[in-house]
Amino acid sequence: MIFNAKVSTIYSCSLERAFKTAMLSDLSKIHTGFIFMPKVTHVTKDENWGQPGSSKMVFVAKSITQKGGFAFMDRIIERVENDYWKIQVDDFQFWIMSFTKFVGEWKVLKLDENKTKIEYTYRLHAKNPILYPMNWLFVKIFWKRYMNRVLENIRRMTLNNEPYLYP
Repeated sequence: MIFNAKVSTIYSCSLERAFKTAMLSDLSKIHTGFIFMPKVTHVTKDENWGQPGSSKMVFVAKSITQKGGFAFMDRIIERVENDYWKIQVDDFQFWIMSFTKFVGEWKVLKLDENKTKIEYTYRLHAKNPILYPMNWLFVKIFWKRYMNRVLENIRRMTLNNEPYLYP
């Protein structure tokens, strides 16, 4: 079963800044933790990050739900310059209610010279029908709130002209 979550906002920055900041910046400044979602501490094996087919290992801090350390893989499925990214999060090292992968899309649309619309979507894939009601609640209540926090973290980074870690 696939559960969908979508949020959108408008950033006061260039299309290119909105496009690149989300995927080419320091992940620990984007995923700062929330309730039982641990903060990302660092990534490894990210030498080619930014190109389709590339991946990186994501590490998180200890939390009430996780021991900390290597948590999952982040993969770039598709990149269309200044249009959208498609990523996949998988190889979870912790139990997350039978979810097997999250497929995300980050779409940007230029509205004006310094105004960019962001559409941020996730499709969360689950495999255990018994947990589908919990999966649905997780996506509709928790995951959308988490996505909005991520949007705000990236907004701050665009406004501060945070440097990119990847080309």
